[in-house]
Amino acid sequence: MVIAFSCKKNQEQGEATLDKANDSLEIKVKDISKIKYTDYILDSRTEDITINWNAYKQLQEVIDHVKKADLSFFYNNTKEVKELLTNLKQTIPSNINSPAILARISALETKLLKLESLSNLSTTSKEELLENIKGFLVAFSNLNLQMNKKIENDNIIIEKP
Repeated sequence: MVIAFSCKKNQEQGEATLDKANDSLEIKVKDISKIKYTDYILDSRTEDITINWNAYKQLQEVIDHVKKADLSFFYNNTKEVKELLTNLKQTIPSNINSPAILARISALETKLLKLESLSNLSTTSKEELLENIKGFLVAFSNLNLQMNKKIENDNIIIEKP
């Protein structure tokens, strides 16, 4: 009878330790908010151009979910991830379609695919996942910055003497 009580106590302690380990691996909103990076948003002229770009809107929704520590889009969702990336590249508005924008989309694609891959692995550490979330957010921010620069440069009128 003493052994049964002893085993029960150890089992409860083991379960408590397991719960603590799982909690320490879980990504939370406060973990995401601690990530340091410059978050560029679209200016009004760029927003006007991207207003009908549905793939970009969908990507923005994914970013919003990631910022809320919701990585559910990446879990066993390979088909939708690839479809989003394909649509993003194929439906770029002509006003912002340039090699620089395509390069940023390619960089974003790499980060998104890596994040999707790591979020589906059980061996991924919390630090590794947070580092890849940061890379994904930075790549999206850089895409926004490049689109803003493209529109700004297109609107500069240089008078020649």
